[in-house]
Amino acid sequence: MKFYISATGIKRLTVSNAKGSPHAPSPGRRIGGRAILLPVMVAMGIVLPFLFVRVAFVVLESAAACSSSPAAGAGSDAAAAADCLRWRLFSGNDATLLREELTRALLEAKDRDGINNNMNEQGMVATSADSFDDLVREISTSRKANIKAFAFKTKAMLKRMERRVHLARQRESVYWHLASHGIPKGFHCLCLKLAEEYAINVMARSCLPPAQYASRLADLGYLHVVILTDNVLAASVVISSTCKSAANPERFVFHIITDKKTYTAMHTWFAINPVDPAVIEVKGLHQYDWPEEVNNKVKEVIDFHRQLWLHFHGTLKEKEIEEAGDMNIETLSPSYSSVLNQLRIFIPELFPDLNKVVFLDDDVIVQQDLSPLWDVDLSGNVIAAVVKSPHGAECFHGRKYEDYLNFSHPVISSNFDPDECVWLDGMNVLDLNIWRNNNLTGSYLQWLKLNSDSGFTLWNPGTHSLALIAFADHVQPIDSSWHLSGLGHRFPEHRRELLETAAVIHFSGPAKPWLEIGSPELRSLWYRHINTSNCFITKCRIME
Repeated sequence: MKFYISATGIKRLTVSNAKGSPHAPSPGRRIGGRAILLPVMVAMGIVLPFLFVRVAFVVLESAAACSSSPAAGAGSDAAAAADCLRWRLFSGNDATLLREELTRALLEAKDRDGINNNMNEQGMVATSADSFDDLVREISTSRKANIKAFAFKTKAMLKRMERRVHLARQRESVYWHLASHGIPKGFHCLCLKLAEEYAINVMARSCLPPAQYASRLADLGYLHVVILTDNVLAASVVISSTCKSAANPERFVFHIITDKKTYTAMHTWFAINPVDPAVIEVKGLHQYDWPEEVNNKVKEVIDFHRQLWLHFHGTLKEKEIEEAGDMNIETLSPSYSSVLNQLRIFIPELFPDLNKVVFLDDDVIVQQDLSPLWDVDLSGNVIAAVVKSPHGAECFHGRKYEDYLNFSHPVISSNFDPDECVWLDGMNVLDLNIWRNNNLTGSYLQWLKLNSDSGFTLWNPGTHSLALIAFADHVQPIDSSWHLSGLGHRFPEHRRELLETAAVIHFSGPAKPWLEIGSPELRSLWYRHINTSNCFITKCRIME
């Protein structure tokens, strides 16, 4: 079959089935060049004007966007403008282009802290912007305003703001913690009223305990509870809550150790407000006639902790408090180096006639009978304490030895396991005989000296760090339901069912229940164990 198309137009179409030579060229197969060129030229004449107009608009818009400052044509800014122009001409729409270019600039700002050596002492681009409006004003007046500069200046501004927020939070936390250790006016008034009553009222000076019960103080058949405190109402809450929760309160003998300053107030309170049928002993440190050797050891411990406090906080000024984030602010409390706080390690010397005691902090509330705790088998250990959380799988509050001790020091790393769980103090059973036989007080003093010789680098400041060392391998874990610690922090994490089922709840945080900064609900739980009809409380308006 053959087709023939005339060069001057389609005037004739010839179709033929004749077979020719396979090698002979057929004129019917040729298409003229002018027949193709003419339609192409017509199409280009229509399309090119529109294309030219579009390119012109894009170039003009890109040039205006990429040359926003007079200095854009010099140095690296000229290269940046050229890059910008290429991106706008050959990339997607404006929104996509802006997003991609801004992302690149932000990623570069994340990887580098400076550009063109224009950095401040923190290693960030210098900027005076403290707000978004300041940033916009600074960018709009800058002679080097581009997306990269915007990204770096934004990063510098945000870094400054983050640092200010962090320092403000740290300062707030330190001040809040220090405020929590202040003595409420009502407490001070109460001690003055009780001291006055001790001077004028014979009943306030009566023996504690009465003579007929004095033999119980060393009777091993009774359950002995030790409380070291200078807080009258706190001691009253611990004792009254323990007796209210006990099935046989007559089994309990409470030993309150206080300082000379608080002794008269403490004695007066329990002489006028006895907690029958329990036996209560109030004894001041000035009433102990210790051997000279023990007295020197007590002085040694107190002096060490005062030196430790001076080492970390002695020169701390107000403007430096914001830098105290890495220090344990618990040691800022005056009670940290107090005599009563350090006497825990001398409980065997305080009670030479006893072989077993239950130790309670003055910031606990007892909700269940502690008699079964007295019968817990210590399995040859010195101290019984809660170690695991209520879930039973992890450490209580996630605390491990590595959170307290400095495992970068070879002395610590070679003697202790960083993953070992920390046991809770504040509610413990102590076997004083095994304590004495293992000379744990002597070990405690040796570690004190070793830490002093090392420049106070073995552990974080705090009394519990040293207790973890002294009692290592001498702790008997008990069920977590006995002791719920962690109350008194700003953000309590305990669920209501845990608060209700725990035998002892412990306000180990700085927000003690007798302070206004504490939780109102938990404060009411604490105050309900105080005799609200007491005339001294009424006079001092403690219950407001």
